[in-house]
Amino acid sequence: MQIHQLLDACLFAAAFCLAYLLRTDSLVAEILRLGPASPFSDYAWLYVILIPAAPLLLEANGFYNRPLLGPRRETIRPLLKGCLFTTVGLILVIYFFRLSLARWVIVWFGFISFFLVLLKEEVLRVVYQSKLTQAQLRRRFILVGTADGIARMRAELQSQPAEAVDIVAVLNLDENPAEHLVGLLHEHAANGVIISAQHAYFEQVEAVIRACEVEGVEAWLVMDFFAARISRLSFDDFRGRPVMVFRSTPEASWQGVVKQIIDFVGAAVLLVVLSPVFAIAALVIKLTSPGPALFRQQRCGLNGQPFTMYKFRTMVTDAEQRKQELAVFNEMSGPVFKMTKDPRVIPFGRFLRRFSIDEFPQLYNVLHGEMSLVGPRPLPVAEVKCFDDLAHRRRLSVKPGLTCLWQIMGRNKVVDFKEWVRLDLEYIDNWSLWLDFKILLRTIPAVFAGVGAK
Repeated sequence: MQIHQLLDACLFAAAFCLAYLLRTDSLVAEILRLGPASPFSDYAWLYVILIPAAPLLLEANGFYNRPLLGPRRETIRPLLKGCLFTTVGLILVIYFFRLSLARWVIVWFGFISFFLVLLKEEVLRVVYQSKLTQAQLRRRFILVGTADGIARMRAELQSQPAEAVDIVAVLNLDENPAEHLVGLLHEHAANGVIISAQHAYFEQVEAVIRACEVEGVEAWLVMDFFAARISRLSFDDFRGRPVMVFRSTPEASWQGVVKQIIDFVGAAVLLVVLSPVFAIAALVIKLTSPGPALFRQQRCGLNGQPFTMYKFRTMVTDAEQRKQELAVFNEMSGPVFKMTKDPRVIPFGRFLRRFSIDEFPQLYNVLHGEMSLVGPRPLPVAEVKCFDDLAHRRRLSVKPGLTCLWQIMGRNKVVDFKEWVRLDLEYIDNWSLWLDFKILLRTIPAVFAGVGAK
């Protein structure tokens, strides 16, 4: 994979250079009536950011986690996303450093980088499909395990004939001891061993692995001993010991790092840009209703850790005390309280709620690392304690956010708490930077239109 990443980084660098040469070409400049451009040396330092960032963004979008000869759509889709994110990232760098790079260079860079990497993939596809390459890539394996495990692995391998794997022999641990493996390795000159056995065969599996160590042959152990329904299995190292990790939340990756950077930079920029709105809203609240401009409440953050969430106050100061008397008017099933035309809401508060302006102070929570721009909405600590289904707590497995699927797919029109949780878990199980990007884009028109707000 590292070779592919290095090659792709070089292709992105070449795309940037070609885009600049195309912009400065006299014929192109004459046709498009373009003025003179700054020398390339003024922008060459962008390679320091572009070369490492491009393959990382491709990796974050799953470009390198696909079969070599899989369907073309599995190549085009993550490549398109990776090129889009790289181009957007380049635009942000140019904006923050106030560079005067021509817009045509950025546009052409996005298209050229996409077609260069796609051309590389097509060339590799032709090379991999050639008879000579297929003969060199194919590897001979011995299947070791129980009858059920061997049958299951055979079926999976047969369903993916493009994979360069030949099964030259099998060793059924129900019928033969692990010691028989050595003879099979010598007889078939196998390149590796695939082991699929249940936990009751751990001693024999250990013997198989030791035999492979002595012979210098790879041993692939299929980790399907435990039937986890939701968790995804990954591997890590703990004090020098290999560990199996069962994770039902997004795995720590470059996407997660990029998400944190976007959260911090986005919150900082929005706090500066929206500072006049903050001042006006706070002033109007103070003039039209007695009490503080900000409302503070303990909400459940990552894994239920309480934190103080900030909002512009939209209700009377004794709203929490009056909540019990309004409980009969609750329109949301479950522990959450929602009510249309809530009498506790102050007049200006209705305007703030309609356009979600009351949520703007939570940008401070994002900047502080307690929230994210996108994630399940944080619930009050008291409401989380009332969960009647412990499975609902999995929505606490990621940082809460300013916006989420629930807000763009109905917002407050959702009256069933189970549906709310379902949307949150759908977000967690399918999380990617691309999903965050789509949610943010759909949030903007939803907020300005005041769709579904109460």
